[in-house]
Amino acid sequence: MTLELSGVNLSIGDQLKIKGEVPSDAERFQIDLGHNVHDIALHFNPRFHDDIDGAVLVCNSKSSGCWGEEVRDLHNPLQRGTSVKIVLKVAGDWFEVLLPDGHEVRFPNRQDVDVISYVKVTGDFKLSSLKIC
Repeated sequence: MTLELSGVNLSIGDQLKIKGEVPSDAERFQIDLGHNVHDIALHFNPRFHDDIDGAVLVCNSKSSGCWGEEVRDLHNPLQRGTSVKIVLKVAGDWFEVLLPDGHEVRFPNRQDVDVISYVKVTGDFKLSSLKIC
């Protein structure tokens, strides 16, 4: 399943709340926030079977089509076969991702963006709702 939105207006302090289900056979999914497919300020990518670390959360950014350095968090509370709510917040110098168990992932705003106009959710995730607040 893929949801791709352009013309979104997420500013500093805004939150994107995503609810859905992680299928029992999920390998990975991603949530991208940025300006377009080539300029992504936050790439949030839970992986359930990574060759290096097993279950891991990977964050990155992409500028003019070129990926930056991955940041890996070995605390992945997301489980296959469960419903989840993930909250992503544009916090100025950082992006904050709040996970269902209360764990928070912080990723630097490498591109110093203050408005997000592009959102994409794709991969092994059955999206049930997306809300901007």
